[in-house]
Amino acid sequence: MKKKMKARGVAVKALLRVMVDGRSLSASLPEQLAKLSDPSERPLTQELCYGVMRYAVRLEAIAQQLITKPLKRKDLDVECLVWLGLYQLIYMRIPPHAVVAETVEAVNAIGKSWAKGLVNAVLRNFQRQQETILAQVDETPAVQCAHPQWLLTMIRESWPDQWPSIVAANNQYPPMVLRVNPAHDTREEYRQRLLAAGMAATEMEHVPSAIMLAQSVDVERLPGFSAGYVSVQDGAAQLAAWLLALQPGQRVLDACSAPGGKCCHILEQQPQLAEVVAVDADEQRLQSVHENLARLKLHATVVQGDASRPDQWWDGQQFDRILLDAPCSASGVIRRHPDIKQLRRAEDIAALVTLQGEILTAIWPLLAPGGLLLYATCSIFPQENHLQIERFLETHHDAQAQSIMGSWGRAMPVGRQILPGDEGMDGFYYAPLLKDFG
Repeated sequence: MKKKMKARGVAVKALLRVMVDGRSLSASLPEQLAKLSDPSERPLTQELCYGVMRYAVRLEAIAQQLITKPLKRKDLDVECLVWLGLYQLIYMRIPPHAVVAETVEAVNAIGKSWAKGLVNAVLRNFQRQQETILAQVDETPAVQCAHPQWLLTMIRESWPDQWPSIVAANNQYPPMVLRVNPAHDTREEYRQRLLAAGMAATEMEHVPSAIMLAQSVDVERLPGFSAGYVSVQDGAAQLAAWLLALQPGQRVLDACSAPGGKCCHILEQQPQLAEVVAVDADEQRLQSVHENLARLKLHATVVQGDASRPDQWWDGQQFDRILLDAPCSASGVIRRHPDIKQLRRAEDIAALVTLQGEILTAIWPLLAPGGLLLYATCSIFPQENHLQIERFLETHHDAQAQSIMGSWGRAMPVGRQILPGDEGMDGFYYAPLLKDFG
């Protein structure tokens, strides 16, 4: 029988999966939450994990001021526990005495009783010197912004006027946004369902399918969730299905499909499509596509395959519409996935730009003449977005950029860019490309 643990012990285990194994919180946290002795501590555990990842750069700098003898690599769990304690003291409304007591007790969960004195001393010293220490560490802009230096530099270079608001948005908690399934309700009808259930929500102006909740809730509390009335999806991500301008009888490819939110929205938006083919290289993540389709009672042809190698899975029949939700830095969704700050590295960007170009070039022949390919990323970096598309257009003379008629985001030389927090949305880039009839 597996040993059950309290919130802080479980949080350390989940954080270590990120810091040591390079796994995302969304992948590692569910299995760790199952170890909780009290299921009611799930919200606290999630808050601790996401909060520590959001402010890890700042928490690490503070810890370095307080831990006189650097810890060894094998004691990263102790350091994570210190970060947990500091996060609670700075950012949460838990009485300080309870923070110290509970965090020190959590040392037992990692089996290092020798660290109790260290954790206790660090947290109490921080309480005594909080103002002085925060003033010292915040003299470094990257620490004050709680962003790795390379990431802050790239944001500032890419958006010299907007970078302060981008950084601020990255450190905020994202709203919970729903996508209404038109097979069951209009958006207003579902908003009324929410109201009747005691949940305030507003319709998102630029996204016809989106509702933003005033306060996040467990999905099981959403009226009709299990029956497929609604899905959780950011407003910016919902724009994809609308930008595809879907028509009955079309064949659609959703490349890099997992976890399947956009695929399902495509099917909801136009139920009379001839076929939707959802392709992704990650077999494990494709399971989420199957689960989403099943809950919403929708059908797509789900294929495991590398989007850059369509010769391995394509049946030779061209598509009228292609959604290429390209692998990217995810720099536009940091507020939703703060562990990106820890998992992403500066050198990843060039490799991603190369991969995006390879996939674009490989997928383009699959588009029928007169068809539309929608290139999308959840990145804010120009080299992954409009600069990528400009390079593609220079070498593919049968491709034309289609302008997007919309007041959301901002017009780029090609396509439109949404920055994190713009009208409640995540950071996204879209560029529709039309294929000449030849």
